[in-house]
Amino acid sequence: MKKVAASLVILLLSAGCGRFSNRAPAASSEQPRIVCISQQYNEIIYALGAEQNLVGVDYSSTYPPEIRNVQTVGYHRALSAEGILSLRPTVVINDGNIGPPSVLQQLAALRVPTKSFSAKDDSIDGLKALIREMGAYFHKEARAEQLCAKIDADLATGKATAAHYQTHPKVVVIHFGRASNVYLTVRANGGNGDGGAAGQMVAWAGGVMAIQGTGMERMTSPETIAKANPDVILMTDYGYDRLGSLDAARTLPGVAETNAARTGRIYRVTEHDLMYYNPDSGESIARLAALIHKGE
Repeated sequence: MKKVAASLVILLLSAGCGRFSNRAPAASSEQPRIVCISQQYNEIIYALGAEQNLVGVDYSSTYPPEIRNVQTVGYHRALSAEGILSLRPTVVINDGNIGPPSVLQQLAALRVPTKSFSAKDDSIDGLKALIREMGAYFHKEARAEQLCAKIDADLATGKATAAHYQTHPKVVVIHFGRASNVYLTVRANGGNGDGGAAGQMVAWAGGVMAIQGTGMERMTSPETIAKANPDVILMTDYGYDRLGSLDAARTLPGVAETNAARTGRIYRVTEHDLMYYNPDSGESIARLAALIHKGE
């Protein structure tokens, strides 16, 4: 197996004709071939209208729907160098959250150019800074400014919509960790790394996170959720779909003992709407508010 992989790397390197060097391609008409390994980066690329040279993405990049037509190169923390190299990339764009280290070492040894952006989307301001930075990189500055203005307008509208509700239900967010293959409860300052996107989105939508603290916790004991006793449980799409039904969701540790389970207020939400900041986050607030306050 190692011999086959080594032969593939040698073949791709020789076929690249300098593609993996630090020099620009000899032919001026050659188009970039971008592999982007980042859910957030890919959403911004599409929002900017810069996706025409995208040839590869990671498994977590599922939005917008048309990205599903792009070749995948594996899970962002379990990548295959051969899968990436087979796409003959001129650059591999990533947010630093990729692995294993051996893949990065192979890319570096073959002088495959990589690119990360300095701005971090751990807040709305950080998101706008990232959009502007990526807009400059892709020569889409005007579109970047339009997106930032839309985010501000949508955020104001979403908050105003949520303000019409009089109650503040207690909310638990359950997320399925594909890397660890377990269900996780998201604390108030969890999601989007430790930046707290989920907690902030719930707060903007008029809910109160029932589990305080930072980060996410494995659902190994029923006590955490049972003690929190949320009025509403929001489950991200991959984990909800894996279970397949509301009744199956009730079988998770502690869920059946909650007000949310007794009243049937366990809802499927997309990761895109809840777990990280993106160009649609302002619009997502109104959708989340409608779920959190459903039936009021």
